[in-house]
Amino acid sequence: MTEFAEMNKKVMEEFRENGGKVGGMFEGAPLLILTTTGAKSGKTRENPLMYRPDGDRFIIFASMAGAPTNPSWYYNVKANPDVTIEVGAERFAARARELPPEEREGLWEAHKADVPQFAEYEKQAGRVIPLVELTRA
Repeated sequence: MTEFAEMNKKVMEEFRENGGKVGGMFEGAPLLILTTTGAKSGKTRENPLMYRPDGDRFIIFASMAGAPTNPSWYYNVKANPDVTIEVGAERFAARARELPPEEREGLWEAHKADVPQFAEYEKQAGRVIPLVELTRA
């Protein structure tokens, strides 16, 4: 298991043990666990992700901490938009949809203002970071 995968595993364990709350670098951040179906493998995949609440939807960011490529979960939700998310102590089915540019911009600018690290991720990545909405199924 890679160091990144091991870190994610520990974050998800802490999340589940504490009703969605974690410490460390994610303390106080809105966090969810996204469960997807692998685009190529068909296997279940889980990722802890920061989100932005927006009404009754959850907005997630395919930043991959500023990597030049999109994270694998992004390709999974594009291929299989039926997902499961865990928020707090609740787990439910959801539907993923990539936001088009006209819906993305205001949310992205607001998120970068609230969490400046994402502006750094954008600079590092050198790409448009996709935003994906998650809505209850």
